[in-house]
Amino acid sequence: MNIAVPKEVHPGETRVALIPEHIAKLAEMGAHITAETGIGQKLNFSDEDYVKAGASLEADRSNLLQTADMVLRIRKPALEEIDLLKEESTYVSLLDPFNERELIEALMKKRIAAISMEMIPRITRAQKMDVLSSQANLAGYVAVIIAAERLDKIFPMMMTPAGTIAPAKVFVIGVGIAGLQAIATAKRLGARVDAFDTRPVVEEQVKSLGARFVKIDLGETGQTKDGYAKALTDEQLQKQREGMAKVCAAADVVITTAQLFGRKAPLIVTEDMVAGMAKGSVLVDLAVESGGNVAGSQANKEVEVDGVRIIGLANLPGEVAINASQMFSSNLFALVAEFWNKEEKRFVLDSEDEIIQGCVITHQGKILNEMIRKHYQK
Repeated sequence: MNIAVPKEVHPGETRVALIPEHIAKLAEMGAHITAETGIGQKLNFSDEDYVKAGASLEADRSNLLQTADMVLRIRKPALEEIDLLKEESTYVSLLDPFNERELIEALMKKRIAAISMEMIPRITRAQKMDVLSSQANLAGYVAVIIAAERLDKIFPMMMTPAGTIAPAKVFVIGVGIAGLQAIATAKRLGARVDAFDTRPVVEEQVKSLGARFVKIDLGETGQTKDGYAKALTDEQLQKQREGMAKVCAAADVVITTAQLFGRKAPLIVTEDMVAGMAKGSVLVDLAVESGGNVAGSQANKEVEVDGVRIIGLANLPGEVAINASQMFSSNLFALVAEFWNKEEKRFVLDSEDEIIQGCVITHQGKILNEMIRKHYQK
């Protein structure tokens, strides 16, 4: 089976889908791996590193895709690249399937088995394949480091001969994987941390990290079976904003991580809330790529509104690309290894398997994933 690993061409993408370590493991399993020439250049992996690990090199991207039985990458493909793919081959990457109808239709037309890494179910057996968690973990860390660098204060309390310096106040909104890592990182740097989430069940986790959980009575809330926060009503969102306004006003740093699976991110920090923050404070919007949690945030830009810095950098895991690539590569390898037929030396889709049912979007000209199928039948 020929597995192709093309370079990432999305603007600003610094990660690679497979590093030499996992190329070697796939080669040991009997896979033939072809990598695009120069794939690891941004991470200082040479072509020789990939060859030593067991990969062949291909400089012609079109030929690389045309001859592949399986393609492994990070970003979704351009429509013109789908035309190059071999019929009934397997394509694995982040696909954003809820918002890419044209892409899904093109994959169906070419009878591609398309696997969306966002759709890996959150079950114990699939944890090693969960790219959303692995990348969000890094995003939460990076968000705090960037905030600490931009803030005109230090994070920890210091007692000096010139007096005591109070610790910075950090407010984390959204306590998923990214939020928990942001809390932990801010605490390690010595900040005083408050956190809020619509799911009361995470209060214990927040307290275990040494942060204070902000309680706002929103009525009935909860989470999905996969652990994602459920969407709030307009009335609940308004109550949430009112309750958070005072905490934001007192904070030196606010980090927002709230995203809704398959939907636009909710607006949480309004223009009025930004205006109520002290000059020199910093807002980091981790949801900027999916619509943004902060009024005025812009993808890949840092803007200043009334003296408040709003940072909307997309692809925060790409800021620590070596670690992000290691983790993404490990996730991809785990997926391939889980469904690798050792005798036939190939990847086999088991349509009865819970993981496959969750992450395979299209197969044999049809939408296999029930959730995506219902989404486009609306």
